[in-house]
Amino acid sequence: MTTILLTLDEINDLAKKTLLANGCDDETGSILADLIMNAERDGSLAHGLFRLPAYVAGLKSGKINGKARPEVKKVSPSVIKVLGNNCLAPMVLNKSLPELIKAAKENGVAVLAITNSHHMAAMWPETEAVAEEGLVAFACTSYKPSVAPAGATKPLFGTNPISFAWPRPGKTPVVYDMATASMAMGEVQVAKREGHKVPLGTGLTKDGKETTDPGEIADGGVLLPFGGYKGSAIAMMVELLAGALVGDNFSFETAAKDNNDGGPPSGGEFILAISPEKIAGLGWDKHADQFFKKMSDMNGVRLPGARRHQNRLNTKSRKINEDLIKKIKNLSK
Repeated sequence: MTTILLTLDEINDLAKKTLLANGCDDETGSILADLIMNAERDGSLAHGLFRLPAYVAGLKSGKINGKARPEVKKVSPSVIKVLGNNCLAPMVLNKSLPELIKAAKENGVAVLAITNSHHMAAMWPETEAVAEEGLVAFACTSYKPSVAPAGATKPLFGTNPISFAWPRPGKTPVVYDMATASMAMGEVQVAKREGHKVPLGTGLTKDGKETTDPGEIADGGVLLPFGGYKGSAIAMMVELLAGALVGDNFSFETAAKDNNDGGPPSGGEFILAISPEKIAGLGWDKHADQFFKKMSDMNGVRLPGARRHQNRLNTKSRKINEDLIKKIKNLSK
């Protein structure tokens, strides 16, 4: 694979130029370009520039409205409902997370129920943003079916990621963001592009056979949930929280309504924010830090999110796939 070195500013500029050329207004383009740059900076490559052609596909088809704004409504002191109006999810989160944070600080617990937005980014940006305000955060979202329930060979679940963040005042939060599939589809697609194999158990071929070839999984095959029945149950939970509970689609309904332009489909997201200060009282952070110290002192253990936070300290240029850069530059003409 041939790569090109780009500075973080060049990554941001390329992403924003491409988005503006394909229907985003300046604010939406800036928010999404920042998100893409931050993903590259933190080493979350499957959610960086790799995603940009798909965003453009959705903008070009008209499925995504790059100039719309969400409607944020507080339906009770601790429940905030957002109509996405076909916005990209980063725009929706930009307008609604401050309301969630305020409600959680006032009431101890608050829920953000997002509908009709287009989410294809990582979810650690939203949970980490909440945790940086001193709150515990949990988020999940569904997608189009690509994961077979345990025991099946046909897809029903999306990759259905979940993200959790724990605040650590004066330190970076502990954050994880993971698909409930054995591997995120974006990572499978990156492995296909770069010619890498994937572990056995990642997915099945279109004939229902196990394979280590990411192409056989991405092109007509199916992913498997992590941990068999355990991961399958968590994926089902995500379908219910990010679908039925927020008032949006299940993954199979999303697929039926999508125009299959390659861009992220419309769907929902569930975010929960909790104030440890209101629930546990003073000293909650010192108590938690005792646990994290015990954990990190164990040989071979790294706190979730630590590698991404370490990558963030490196402000040098990043290696980007040359073919991907060429493809993006053609999209911005």
